[in-house]
Amino acid sequence: MIYRSHNLGQLRREDIGKKVTLSGWVSTKRDLGGLTFIDLRDREGITQVVFDIDVASKEVVETAQRIKTESVIRVQGEVRERYSKNMNIPTGEIEVFAVAIDILNNCDTLPFQMNDEGLSESIRLKYRYLDLRRPEMINNLKMRHKMIMAIRNYMDSKGFMDVDTPILTKSTPEGARDFLVPCRINPGDFYALPQSPQIFKQLLMIAGVEKYFQIAKCFRDEDLRADRQPEFTQLDIEMSFVELNDVIEEIEGLAKTVFNAVTGEVSNYDFPKLEWIDAMERFGSDKPDTRFGVELKDISEISRNCGFKAFKSTVENGGLVKAIVAPGVAEKFSRKILGEYEDYAKTYFGAKGVAWIKLTEDGIKSPIAKFFSEEEINAIIEKTEAKTGDVIMIIADKAKVVYAALGALRLKLGKELNLYNKDEFKFLWVINFPMFDYDEAEGRYKAEHHPFTSIMEEDMEKFLAGDMNIRTNTYDLVLNGSEIGGGSIRIHNPEVQAKVFEKLGLTPEKAKEKFGFFIDAFKFGAPPHGGLAFGIDRWLMVMLKEESIRDVIPFPKTNKGQCLMTEAPNKVDESQLEELYVSSTYKEDKTSSK
Repeated sequence: MIYRSHNLGQLRREDIGKKVTLSGWVSTKRDLGGLTFIDLRDREGITQVVFDIDVASKEVVETAQRIKTESVIRVQGEVRERYSKNMNIPTGEIEVFAVAIDILNNCDTLPFQMNDEGLSESIRLKYRYLDLRRPEMINNLKMRHKMIMAIRNYMDSKGFMDVDTPILTKSTPEGARDFLVPCRINPGDFYALPQSPQIFKQLLMIAGVEKYFQIAKCFRDEDLRADRQPEFTQLDIEMSFVELNDVIEEIEGLAKTVFNAVTGEVSNYDFPKLEWIDAMERFGSDKPDTRFGVELKDISEISRNCGFKAFKSTVENGGLVKAIVAPGVAEKFSRKILGEYEDYAKTYFGAKGVAWIKLTEDGIKSPIAKFFSEEEINAIIEKTEAKTGDVIMIIADKAKVVYAALGALRLKLGKELNLYNKDEFKFLWVINFPMFDYDEAEGRYKAEHHPFTSIMEEDMEKFLAGDMNIRTNTYDLVLNGSEIGGGSIRIHNPEVQAKVFEKLGLTPEKAKEKFGFFIDAFKFGAPPHGGLAFGIDRWLMVMLKEESIRDVIPFPKTNKGQCLMTEAPNKVDESQLEELYVSSTYKEDKTSSK
């Protein structure tokens, strides 16, 4: 049986008069007595099929009339010029008058209408195979395919080798929790699913591969959000004999190629570079959205001797007082709305409060104005470049809190006040991240990126002298406020690597236990090398302007890490656990639903 001579997005005016065979899903159906119209759909498009009692047999027309939407059918007929043309679709100038129909598979009653735009995400994920039939989802899959092919073709053209690395590997500390897999043939031992191929790709450089890439599945057992999944797809890249600018030049070419393949747009400019410290001070974020301004302004010195105790004591204790300007909202932002912004900053980012100053036609309005002299108020206005009609929003706290809270408020204002063009794309490199980040909860330093990141040459002397405030040869690629990729030049000197482990609280014995094979490899001639990794899913999400990463992944998990379609994760038989020498200590909370 021939199922199709053409796909359903293929026929045009020049095909008029041809006899064709088409197969697909019944998207919509309209019965008009002796005429029945079916929009037949496949992944390439829609073609209108006409069942006319004057052309087809009574049996064919009656079969068409009783068929349900989303049933799979095959039709044979002749291409004719469409009487009522639809120029919104590529096949809109023609229609097919059917003379035969075969029902290949009837469709039961659907759990939802395919054109329902108000579907809950849980329903969509439960019936993902139906959700994926919808044109917007099929388009996302096509764009994902185009993206992957553009990556592979570019990497091959630049001499990179595609090398796969193990999925079952050793648990090593890389920040997030590992997914663990018990090993039946080695009772009591566990594999870990890779959070990234980081160690293996560096070993491939030691092995002499020189230019490696892989589109790899990675796994992290961490709390989820709109742009994060427990399993994700990563473009992993590593190169030997390179410095930071070599990597940036190579990767910028890749990013432009992929961007053009997916969006059809051209980014024919050198991506700007911004030092990490400048990104934090200006935008409160290491992945700033540079499509709009509203930059953070430091008013710590102006506040140092003011009468407002909260600001003054913050500065005395080494903290910061910074401000952003919400443009043109002095009349619109009531105390209630300002209170909502304050609650947002307090609830999610740990700020103690948000002070504000309104610049109205009638003068300054602010609950804190009485604590400042006229000269100090004018200095704040001058520093923030605020104008009449604006609202100055101020946070005083430790640097981390100020950056996080004001950075988040900036993004919230940008979105809610439409301060940027949603159709615009802006790339940015953020470079030279700090090597260490102090974790107050654990009372120790952690690696900002990972412990294999090389230290900037001009900071090496400080590092060896015990200074923890040092910079690294790091680079993150940011698109519209989302980090789509990041990496570093790696440490290739075993002595420096040992010193970094020491600073992170890893004793030589502990380092040997965790990374013994890796440390040993560096004794046998490790070349200078560096690389990075892109989050394929997040990168695609940003380019397609989707709000959720789940809309660009074929079969994603919920924010609780569940697959509603397959009902994973699920309980397993006790016999399976016994084979693995594993038992569960979890006790179900009987009161949790009360």
